[in-house]
Amino acid sequence: MPIEKWSDSVAVAHLGDDPQFSEDLENAARLEPPGLNCVLDFSAVHFVNSSNIAALLRLRRQIHSQNRKLVLCNIVSPVWTTFLITGLDKIFDLSDNVTTALATLQLNA
Repeated sequence: MPIEKWSDSVAVAHLGDDPQFSEDLENAARLEPPGLNCVLDFSAVHFVNSSNIAALLRLRRQIHSQNRKLVLCNIVSPVWTTFLITGLDKIFDLSDNVTTALATLQLNA
């Protein structure tokens, strides 16, 4: 997964489908330097399972405990349905695309 550093305070992680998804989230959790806010780009993710959801929740907890921000974007329809059913749409900050997610982080900085 490519992680792009967009600024001194923001990185964008382009996630892949499973089995790469879990590894991509682990890499996002180890962003350097510490303190980077993160955008997770779901454009290549077409399915999430329970272990993916657990990994997302762990990442969210870790990022929030470090006073960082996390925004998810480009969520495709099958994944969006899972987010709605599980209530994840209510606990994550979501954006339509990477550009909007970056703007959201800049406005909330």
